[in-house]
Amino acid sequence: MLPLLTPAHLDRDFDYLVPPELDEIARPGVRVRVRFAGRLVDGYLLSRHTETDHPGKLVRLERVVSAEQVLTPEILRLATTVAARCAGTRADVLRLAIPPRHARVENGGAGKKESGGAVRAVPPRSGGRSEVAGPATGEAGIADASVEPTSPGEAGTGGLLGPPAPPAAEPDHHDSDHAAAGVDYAAAGVEPTPTGGEPERAGIEQASVDQRASDGAEQALDGGDRVRAGAAGVATTDADRPQTADGREGSGDRASQHGRLRATGSPSASRVGPSEQRDARVTHNSSGAADAGSGDPQYAAASAVAPGSADPGKPQEVGGAVGGPSIAGTGVGAGTVPAGVDLAAWRRYRHGESFLTALAGRKGARAAWQALPGEDWARRLAELAAVVVAGGRSAILMVPDQRDLDRVLRECESLVGDSAVGLSAGLGPAARYRRWLAVLRGTARVVIGTRSAVFAPTTDLGLIAIWDDGDDTYAEPRSPYPHAREVSMLRAHETGAAFVAAGFARTAEVQAVVESGWAHDLLADRALVRAASPRIGAPGDSDAALDRDPIARAVRIPGAAFAAARRALAAGEGVLVQVPRRGYVPALACTKCRTPARCRQCVGPLSLPEGGPADPAAQVAHSPVCRWCGRTEAAFRCPGCGGRVLRAVVIGAARTAEELGRAFPGVPIRGSSGAAMLDTVEPGPQVVVATVGAEPLLPGGYGVGLLLDGWALLGRADLRAAEDALRRWLGAAALVKPAGRVLVMADPGVPTVQALLRWDPAGHAAAELAQRAEVGFPPAVRMAAIDGVPDAVAELLAVTELPGAAEVLGPVPLPVTARKPSGARTDDVRGEPVEVERVLLRVPRPQGGALARALTAAQAVRSSQRAETSARVQIDPLDIG
Repeated sequence: MLPLLTPAHLDRDFDYLVPPELDEIARPGVRVRVRFAGRLVDGYLLSRHTETDHPGKLVRLERVVSAEQVLTPEILRLATTVAARCAGTRADVLRLAIPPRHARVENGGAGKKESGGAVRAVPPRSGGRSEVAGPATGEAGIADASVEPTSPGEAGTGGLLGPPAPPAAEPDHHDSDHAAAGVDYAAAGVEPTPTGGEPERAGIEQASVDQRASDGAEQALDGGDRVRAGAAGVATTDADRPQTADGREGSGDRASQHGRLRATGSPSASRVGPSEQRDARVTHNSSGAADAGSGDPQYAAASAVAPGSADPGKPQEVGGAVGGPSIAGTGVGAGTVPAGVDLAAWRRYRHGESFLTALAGRKGARAAWQALPGEDWARRLAELAAVVVAGGRSAILMVPDQRDLDRVLRECESLVGDSAVGLSAGLGPAARYRRWLAVLRGTARVVIGTRSAVFAPTTDLGLIAIWDDGDDTYAEPRSPYPHAREVSMLRAHETGAAFVAAGFARTAEVQAVVESGWAHDLLADRALVRAASPRIGAPGDSDAALDRDPIARAVRIPGAAFAAARRALAAGEGVLVQVPRRGYVPALACTKCRTPARCRQCVGPLSLPEGGPADPAAQVAHSPVCRWCGRTEAAFRCPGCGGRVLRAVVIGAARTAEELGRAFPGVPIRGSSGAAMLDTVEPGPQVVVATVGAEPLLPGGYGVGLLLDGWALLGRADLRAAEDALRRWLGAAALVKPAGRVLVMADPGVPTVQALLRWDPAGHAAAELAQRAEVGFPPAVRMAAIDGVPDAVAELLAVTELPGAAEVLGPVPLPVTARKPSGARTDDVRGEPVEVERVLLRVPRPQGGALARALTAAQAVRSSQRAETSARVQIDPLDIG
């Protein structure tokens, strides 16, 4: 079993004895309680065995918390891979992947109607799936009708990764991934885990085999997995992957009443597919294909070149075009696309229809989709999910926040009905666990959620899509700090599912996988982009404009912006005003020397209150207030020059709305920011002042969009400042109708502004990636950040065996925008703040796995020594400083 323990050196499997009274319900994947070092801890049962190699006496299993098998083989493999990539532990990953148990929901049913996404039982599919009663819960579950259901006591001697069983009528989906010797493993230079022999023998070299497995997915994402692509423009994995009618593993042989459970969720076993364990006589060669004399006809057939598999010698075709596997003769075509899917909308993108055809043909197509301005992207994502569900598979759609989740969920429900559910942290424990169980049991086939949805235990996953992957909410703030985009690509690579990174903008990370060949562009022609985008300009972007308004670049809202807004309001259209900061005047500085105004008590930034001078709560002589401690600074004196007069550095949304209300009397002024966020506004003449990311939808689109204070977004001391600024601007400009106008208040000579004027996010991402490669920053390299008190950082580095090409940068003070590690948030014994340092470790991408292994081993050494302070380790952190 795997106990959920925090110390890194305890991230391994342990053997426990199953007492006779628990033999019926102690099955792989259930939650258990065991006694470890004298205390009861939670854990997951990974497998059952009749023998153990432990020489001493085994401790008895205390109890089985629930008979629900919540840990699936695929999620265990994913957790192992994510932990290895992020230098973390499987226990930490599983805490993120599996929600806390809610006993009443688990025992009461998963089919209760809820607002915002109902769940229902789906009818049996043609592949032989039928509903049966779940174990010890009375719930609806999913079983394979092709095999006789076994009793809970027939847990067998296998584990989560599939016990030995007779071969199914068709090869398993995971079986084709490993046995077909396709692109994923051959290109990555990785051997699949051998499956012959007894579990003990297979686990002798489990650490080294797991490392090859983890590196396989990592090398593919780092450019090792090269896929030929031509006119079709769609990258695919091994084509025509045969599937079983079910996605789950059958039950194994009966275990002895006094059988012992052994953790085979080891890294090596986690890479072994269920069907690969069905016959111990099967052997594999170094490329992953089965040997011809293995004795299994499934593997023997797979050892030949499968239809549509990648041939290193010649390019292949997708839909008749050179570049990928051909679907001719598969019986899959445009006729299989379900009703409600707008093919005309997808034909606007080069190879868009071919991409839908690949999804309908159960291909593992991978693309970076650049949505057109004004695109109904929620509907398009729902259509992708509908195509996948029509083929009998499941889909995961990830969005940044609850507002986008509700929008996509509505579209999915209109296409697939109650088979779509939403998962997010905003749900209560009961509602979230009920929907999660619906996904686990197969009654929900489409999952729409925020970052945690990437771990949803879907049945037969066919698509993972992520919208706007540049949003910082996708970065997990808890250990081991994985990013939902990276986890999505790892899961798609390992399962053979399709992958889509969609958005109006593009990150350098997505551009990197496009340039590596792992994914391909899904773009519209430039003529369509120009026709769909509004007219975008910047004040003073030409000599003639400067002659008309010489101070256009110096003022916050130039005359051209006011004139465009007046014309739109006169025509009955809405005006969108985007500001980078909420509040009234969130930042102040000395008028004489421009030194930022700070609080005398806590050195926090001073600002004017939220309500401004018109707010009764702010009538204390309009005195600035500290944003950290809340104290009022009634007698400010500049420490630099002694000045007493303050000026505004940044104007917030509240002050902007106040100024625009005076400029356009009689026009409704609406605000959208923070807790007062609007989803939609009614058509009509109005001015909507919104912070970045809080822009509401207007049916038909806005007439004018004003993007204020561009320098505040571009001037941030952050590696991703330019990328994030362009993403924010494109998101707001996409809400303006094609006949409208967008004005960005920024220097038109800046490359990021030029990319906005041309609507060229892909070109900007390519340039950004080239610049980062030149100076050695992610994603061109792999980088680890070690944060902590100086002693903890130094001790961790002392026991780390770094790769030969590793560079050590620092130590430097922890960036202001970064969170402090949990062990360094309190003051020392003298009451002074603890000094926190950061050290950066940089290696070439091919050595990223070696760096993660070295840091994992070093953390294990430190935890085994019971160090008083610990250091935080993050691989490719979002905030480098």
